[in-house]
Amino acid sequence: MSTASRLPGIVTTDHVFQLPLDHAAPQGEQIEVYAREVVAAGRERDDLPWLLFLQGGPGGKAARPLGRDAWLDRALDDYRVLLLDQRGTGRSTPATRQTLARRGGAGEQADYLAHFRADSIVRDAELIRHRLLGWDRRWSVLGQSFGGFCTLTYLSIAPDGLTEAFITGGLSGLRSSADDVYRAAYPRVVRKNEGHYAWFPQDVEAVRRIAAHLAATPATLPDGGLLTVEAFQALGMMLGGGSGSGALHHLLEEAWVEGPDGPELSDTFRYGVQAKLSFAEGPLYAVLHESIYGQRSVDQGGTTWSAERIRAEFPEFDARAALETGAPVLFTGEMIYPWMFDTDPALRPLKETADLLAARSDWPDLYDAERLAANEVPVVAAVYHDDMYVDTADSLETARAVRGLRTWITNEWEHDGLRVSGGKVLDRLIRMARGEV
Repeated sequence: MSTASRLPGIVTTDHVFQLPLDHAAPQGEQIEVYAREVVAAGRERDDLPWLLFLQGGPGGKAARPLGRDAWLDRALDDYRVLLLDQRGTGRSTPATRQTLARRGGAGEQADYLAHFRADSIVRDAELIRHRLLGWDRRWSVLGQSFGGFCTLTYLSIAPDGLTEAFITGGLSGLRSSADDVYRAAYPRVVRKNEGHYAWFPQDVEAVRRIAAHLAATPATLPDGGLLTVEAFQALGMMLGGGSGSGALHHLLEEAWVEGPDGPELSDTFRYGVQAKLSFAEGPLYAVLHESIYGQRSVDQGGTTWSAERIRAEFPEFDARAALETGAPVLFTGEMIYPWMFDTDPALRPLKETADLLAARSDWPDLYDAERLAANEVPVVAAVYHDDMYVDTADSLETARAVRGLRTWITNEWEHDGLRVSGGKVLDRLIRMARGEV
């Protein structure tokens, strides 16, 4: 049953779909997948084209709109929007430490989660399209970050379902292994660190002081998590957003208070760090992160904790060595490390499951190079020149490999440009698709 609600300027309708866990066995186990339909108030009965939104991630639920906010304001001028909670997230059948425990041991959990990648998400979307629009009507798709990866998979698996495709910060390398991804990523993260310290030179010593304290005595976070020096470095995830550097600086400003025994890390800092580092709201982001790059024709040996292995090739990220030499301590970026399954209470029960997924070597390919080379769906993509999360060189190589794909390359926005640009990024892409720019 669908439920409608009204918020300022919009009408939303809830949809819940029973879909196969394994699309190769459609009569087998079923899961629920939730999606929220959003239309501009007053246009509920209009015959509008549909726009499917694929959220970044993996493991990220769709945004919860409070009205005509962010990019949605621009989209609702022309579309009826469907915000998909990708399988395992949000109001879809959840996949967390609590729910996965019901499936049995780590082996059973890993086998279950093997069905939560982009190929399954796309097949979910196709069944949803058929049920909402009928068999013949197509829709448009907007893919942000990992949602862009899914869009490329959509163009590979089911292009006949699409009228057009918009991609923001999500042109993945079609033949890039996890090792390739991280070998290219670490130098980009170095540059983001350099940019941060150029903006806030006082943070060099502030970070060194915190790192030295944690190297000697890891702190306990309010949820029972452990803040080690490596976990502290993981705050560098913030440096990939337009306002991330400033937000990190403000967090560091309030790191210390005078306690009964002298200086200690403040509750303000510890709660702030916990909010950035905990995977309680999105554990699949950590559990499945490296598997989004797994393709049996590319990565025959599995991903095997690639970010951790490749990090050893970049000794400048060794915080303890930096403390000894007087060098700035560098933050890391969008990397998932095996030790996170020891320090984060939301991940600890999933440690063995994550190890099994990291060792898996039979991931199906996600992209069809021949079909993409013959693509007939109009595709436009925003490529952020200074994107910390997605390699620009990979994006441009992929753009050349997809027939007819047009790119807008910009350094005006960072990876979160779709969300923070007030609709400007999406407006540009829509006008590109229409041949107006």
